[in-house]
Amino acid sequence: MFTLNYRDSQPIYGQIKDGLRRMIVTGALEPGEKLPSVRAMAMDLAINPNTIHRAYSELEAEGFIYSIPGKGSFASRRGAPDGSHGQDPAREAKLIQRLRELVAELRYLNYTDSEIVALMREGEGQ
Repeated sequence: MFTLNYRDSQPIYGQIKDGLRRMIVTGALEPGEKLPSVRAMAMDLAINPNTIHRAYSELEAEGFIYSIPGKGSFASRRGAPDGSHGQDPAREAKLIQRLRELVAELRYLNYTDSEIVALMREGEGQ
């Protein structure tokens, strides 16, 4: 699935959370696809199941995965179920701020708005 960097300053649960989020966002995990069980992933990565559980819980709170008792955890569909942008306004605000900073930097490097939009559209197929 992915590897962990034990020398990284980011906590292990954060690395797992980011790795799974990246896989969901890029389509490596399809909507509705079952994630490994907490126990199975903990064994594969040789870490405490509580670490996996924390990553799964946070991803569920952010709307990236959902759980069905007795069945497991699954990758969510795009966006929130009610059609809004998502369930974590603070994270959305951070992402929007990062996007604004990236756009400003690209403009500083003489990228036109149409070039920036073209770059953003390249990511749609991922």
